[in-house]
Amino acid sequence: MALFISGTDTGVGKTWVCAALAGELKGRGVGVTTQKWIQTGCIDQSEDLLAHMAAMGDAHMDADRCPYVLPLPASPHLAAKAAGISIDIEIIKRAFHRLSTRYEQVLVEGAGGALVPVNQETLMIDIVRDLRLKVMIVVPNRVGCINHTLLTVEAYERRDIEVMGVVMNPINQ
Repeated sequence: MALFISGTDTGVGKTWVCAALAGELKGRGVGVTTQKWIQTGCIDQSEDLLAHMAAMGDAHMDADRCPYVLPLPASPHLAAKAAGISIDIEIIKRAFHRLSTRYEQVLVEGAGGALVPVNQETLMIDIVRDLRLKVMIVVPNRVGCINHTLLTVEAYERRDIEVMGVVMNPINQ
């Protein structure tokens, strides 16, 4: 089983929700790991995965958990362009499948929102659809969140992607 932790935007608490859920599952004895397909704004390793690992008491980092770490804090397609690379969707999918064979549950934290471009041809939501993942949407509980939430839910549902729920994150902004 796998679950994609999406958001209505960047900086809405996806990392915190993914880490908390992973920690809870591990505490219940579930064989769980987390994955972040693309981490931007970091050098060498994913800061988001480090947060997940701290919540889980996990010290196992391997390349499958974060296939792409890019230094520019921008959308994946722009961060990759700045790094002089193109993000290969098949690399992401193979890494996900390898983790799925080793763990009962894989929690995948998205980058940005559902419609963020990964490369010139692919949006984040396209990978979620191709892998047939269910989705949990993280929303900052602030003015405007209802519209952003409904737009995100609609985007997933139009692609026949099941939305399991919405987490209203009490962000003070």
